[in-house]
Amino acid sequence: MSYFITIEGPEGSGKSTVIEGLQAYFDKHLPVITTREPGGIKISESIRSIILDSDDKMDYRTEALLFAASRRQHLVEKVLPTLKEGKMVICDRFIDSSLAYQGYARGLGVEDILKINGYAIEGKFPDLTLYLHVPPEIGIARIQSNSRETNRLDREKLDFHQRVVDGYEALYKTYPERIVKIDATQSPEAVLNACIQVINKRFNLDMI
Repeated sequence: MSYFITIEGPEGSGKSTVIEGLQAYFDKHLPVITTREPGGIKISESIRSIILDSDDKMDYRTEALLFAASRRQHLVEKVLPTLKEGKMVICDRFIDSSLAYQGYARGLGVEDILKINGYAIEGKFPDLTLYLHVPPEIGIARIQSNSRETNRLDREKLDFHQRVVDGYEALYKTYPERIVKIDATQSPEAVLNACIQVINKRFNLDMI
């Protein structure tokens, strides 16, 4: 049961809550691990702190390259070995985040970002991507109302977050066979149930 599932969406879309719920659900039936990007392993967590925690002005291409470097190390050190063991991997963000954030929102161009990350992942795309859709106004309001510490991307202006959502919408239309859109304005329970149903149907796990 080796499945690579990624959870994508703009800031405040509820990815962390969904991932916790998916792990609790599938862990009863299948060997599953959850991880995140950037991060998941020591090297990538170090890169994460540089990208997200720094208040210094970072060049957009530098940002894009750091994300790709983190992704490469995380993939070869954690994701691929875990999949080889026959486990389900549920990852908070992957290549689509770079395409939406750096390709669309930063204006670096989707094709260029795809080339950089294509080199990093060597064709290893997720088996399924759940895109949690939420309007940027709602996502930012959620971030401001909860207690988690904001990072450099959270603090971008609203028009940036709108471009991120526009990017995800474009990706959803480009890769409909891989990306499934979930209405993340629903209650957390409804969003989680929708994600579970999609995963069970995609991988014929309805007996679970």
